[in-house]
Amino acid sequence: MKGEFGHWRERNKLIAYVSPGFFVICLPRCSETISPCVIEKNKLLWIMKQLQITSLLSMLLLLVFSLSGCFQDKCTQTATYYTYQPVYQSYETIRAAVKTEPARELKQPGKMYFKDSYILISEVNEGIHVINNQDPTNPVNEAFIVVPGNHDISAKGNVLYADSYMDLVTLDISNITQAAEVSRVQNVFEYGSWHIGLWADPALGVAVDWEETQVVEETECISGGGWGGCRNCFLESDGMVRDVALFASNSSFAPQAGNVTAGADVTTGVGGSMARFTIVNDYLYTVSNSTLTSYFIGTLTNPVVRTANGIGWGIETIFPYENRLFIGTTTGMLIYGLDNPNSPNFISSISHVTSCDPVAVEGDYAYSTLRGGDPCGNTFNQLDVINISNIQSPVLEHTYPMSGPYGLGIRNNVLFICDGEEGLKIYDATDKALITSNQLAHFPGIKAYDVIPMTNILLMIGEDGFYQYDYSDLKNIRLIGSIPVVAE
Repeated sequence: MKGEFGHWRERNKLIAYVSPGFFVICLPRCSETISPCVIEKNKLLWIMKQLQITSLLSMLLLLVFSLSGCFQDKCTQTATYYTYQPVYQSYETIRAAVKTEPARELKQPGKMYFKDSYILISEVNEGIHVINNQDPTNPVNEAFIVVPGNHDISAKGNVLYADSYMDLVTLDISNITQAAEVSRVQNVFEYGSWHIGLWADPALGVAVDWEETQVVEETECISGGGWGGCRNCFLESDGMVRDVALFASNSSFAPQAGNVTAGADVTTGVGGSMARFTIVNDYLYTVSNSTLTSYFIGTLTNPVVRTANGIGWGIETIFPYENRLFIGTTTGMLIYGLDNPNSPNFISSISHVTSCDPVAVEGDYAYSTLRGGDPCGNTFNQLDVINISNIQSPVLEHTYPMSGPYGLGIRNNVLFICDGEEGLKIYDATDKALITSNQLAHFPGIKAYDVIPMTNILLMIGEDGFYQYDYSDLKNIRLIGSIPVVAE
């Protein structure tokens, strides 16, 4: 103590005494210094009477516990984290950017789509590669359609539908190497304050990129440990630090191939299992994180929203089969009917552990790959085989371990699985109880993402590029053509 009313620099101290006429209480404050509080004894006794406290000791204890939150040693910790600040473009700039340019090299391919003799491959957030596939052994990159914020595509006739951040864009592809925008439905896709897990202000425009900054600073310790964090911040140890934007690109949707041969003329195109767009007859269906939206496309160039219904959270993919929609979510599979195509009706569902989950269907069975890890949740990596012969009550029949599966496809009981870092795996799925025992082929050394099985030809997209396989002879499945990704 420094002087009669000096400052105490010792923490966690409590000093109290009664002197003639005064009661002096010295309690630690939440600072480096502690100043005494002097209360007249008569005033203290009056306070005690009002609170019905009968002893000075009880009053003293009340004061002690009321400030117990300050009875901690001061401590600091070093926090290393990354901040992400949005880079905005105006809505006007985004909406004026759609055009066709000369071909570009593949750099970050996303979802793919088959239409007539062309393969359309989304370049994440930038646009669509136009690949002439008349000769599957020699695919030719012919043009690039600039569509900012694109991830998903679907097509019917001479019209292509593509998402562009918050809008649905309609393009005339009668001359696909000179595609041109013909209409747009604005603000139909979710683009709120939280965008791909990061915060952006839609009032300032569209967040088209994120600037990363590493921050190292001393902070006060937090009760129970941990880090207080900040908006758009991730600890160095957080798995999302550099993968957040990439993960946003890994959302795809599309239908499964029917009886179509590569190069044949089809009215409606074909997508993969990771699709969020699909076309059934005169309707385009799209899914977002929580919403199933139906568009009437009786006039192809003028899609009209019919319904937009909330169907839960964690919606990932949509797959059409026999007048039904099979929807993959992070917690299970949902089945919707199309008796009223304007407003699909819920039929049934089956749950699974939290994971990323595309679906493919053939006959009485649905096949679903479950992928765990950040950001999909849990650590499960597996193939589920689900009996849907009773569409009202789907039943999980078999589960097979996988490494880290993404998309899949099924055609005539030949099952194709993109098992991430382990590449492409192909199985005979005739006997549902022995699928992994009946492996037909394995192509390692590629990072497989999704497939479209056509008649005799398999289309596959991966982190490394676009690949085509001839599987007409199941004993001699072989790679016949590819377009590699060109690193920047």
